Amino acid sequence: MKNTRIPLFWGIHAQPGPLFARTLSCIPFIIAVALYGHFSAERLRVNSEDKILPSFSQMAKATYSMAFTKDRRTDDYLLRKDTVASLKRIVIGVSVAAVVGLWLGINMGVFRGMGAVFGAFFIFVSIIPPLAVLPILFMTFGVDELAKIMLIIIGGALAITRSMYLEVSKIPREQIIKACTLGASQMAIVYRIILPQMLPRLIDTIRIVLGASWLFLIAAEAMASTEGLGYRIYLMQRHFAMDVIIPYVLWLTFLGFVFDRALRWVLETFFRWYCETK
Repeated sequence: MKNTRIPLFWGIHAQPGPLFARTLSCIPFIIAVALYGHFSAERLRVNSEDKILPSFSQMAKATYSMAFTKDRRTDDYLLRKDTVASLKRIVIGVSVAAVVGLWLGINMGVFRGMGAVFGAFFIFVSIIPPLAVLPILFMTFGVDELAKIMLIIIGGALAITRSMYLEVSKIPREQIIKACTLGASQMAIVYRIILPQMLPRLIDTIRIVLGASWLFLIAAEAMASTEGLGYRIYLMQRHFAMDVIIPYVLWLTFLGFVFDRALRWVLETFFRWYCETK
């Protein structure tokens, strides 16, 4: 009799269990850490002053200094100061971009006249790399907070607007016609029928846009800033301080992961119907 056992790992029909899947997901991280430790030890054995691949102890010491030792010039903990500055910019920028993108995208998708006027324009403008207009933003808004936040808003709002516009366009027109037949006003259709359907899609779009938003933030902080995670990374680059740069990059990655998991939790908690349809 032919064996019909479902494989746990290999093959297109493999179905690893939850515990086994988590174990498998740890393997690449373990390999990466082991390889880094090996090559770092080899470089430091040849040259104890090597700065390219610092040891884990060196990075731990530098991280402790940045996080728990006050800077003499600012009398503040640099890691906390940089994190707060960057988080403030990213949260404000992405929040404003989400509101603007959601409002524009829904209205362009529902009102076809508005979509005909602005649809092609927003699709065209969204292709322009936001980093290309960064010098223009600095010249227009100065080099303070507004220019950095505006870069995140412009880059995020364009992408969100385009995504919401396309998502609303996929809603069956019969749904809107039935609502009109039952006496719903235009505003009721937009904000009581279309908006609830778009909120989980907005969250999914924000999860995608966040990656680019971090890129915009780091680029803006690197060019003109006195605090922030991006500023610190580029400042340390001048001194080849990889023992600071690598932990900062990992910290940025962790923050991005936390944001993504938090948004995913919101989806699974408040929009379970949406998650079940995916």
